[in-house]
Amino acid sequence: MPTPREGSAVLEFHDVWFGYEPGRPVLRGVSFRVPRRGHLALIGPSGAGKSTVFALIERFYDPDRGRILADGADLRRLDRTVHRSGIGLVDQDCPVLHGTLLENLTYAAPEASGAEVERVIELAGLGELVTRLPLGLDTPVGERGAALSGGERQRVAIARTLLARPRLLLLDEPTAHLDAENEAALRRTIDQVAAECALIVIAHRFTTIRTAAQVIVLDQGVVSASGTHHDLVASSGYYRGLAAEWTGRDADSPATVPPTRLNSTEPEP
Repeated sequence: MPTPREGSAVLEFHDVWFGYEPGRPVLRGVSFRVPRRGHLALIGPSGAGKSTVFALIERFYDPDRGRILADGADLRRLDRTVHRSGIGLVDQDCPVLHGTLLENLTYAAPEASGAEVERVIELAGLGELVTRLPLGLDTPVGERGAALSGGERQRVAIARTLLARPRLLLLDEPTAHLDAENEAALRRTIDQVAAECALIVIAHRFTTIRTAAQVIVLDQGVVSASGTHHDLVASSGYYRGLAAEWTGRDADSPATVPPTRLNSTEPEP
């Protein structure tokens, strides 16, 4: 992992083009910068390129054109294993295994100290859960985490990832299947984690997007707008359309894009 340079971003996309097939680009000149702390939301319709951005960050692919920098160094020049060791990924279907809560938190870091475990429990907002469970951290969580709510399983996955102290945490649509109460708890966790490391969230709910320090709007592989939620409401008609559609729906429901934008499909990495 490169030594961070003074003032460098944890991640930068510079005019990045990429396609899974020749002549069919999924990303078209994408540029953005991720600071060392804070929450960046990545939004857009199906096929816009969101999951492709994550695949490039994790270096499953290299850009066809343009550059991606990590701590100021070109990703092509970095060892993949070393680069990936500094990245945490939590998707919407986070695995929780049969065993205790502690075993689920530490299975990838069995040597983690009690203080390190307590730190990530606090960051992920799991203190109340630990207090409530009859045996605390030693409580079995059941098959596939049946004793936990969907939001609690998400936060367990985040805490587990944070034990490795990633410099960059990627969350893929973390609120997709959560009710309003669990979504609110996860938003608080996101705010706390963003104070510790860089955080990129693929988001479909404006309750999550509103709190981001920066929102990147992808449309057909192009960054069509970027800024805070309030900036984009004022400056982007496309973003206002998304916001207007969401505010007309139940607050628990995922925000979607206008039906005319839902027909495109993004190839799976």
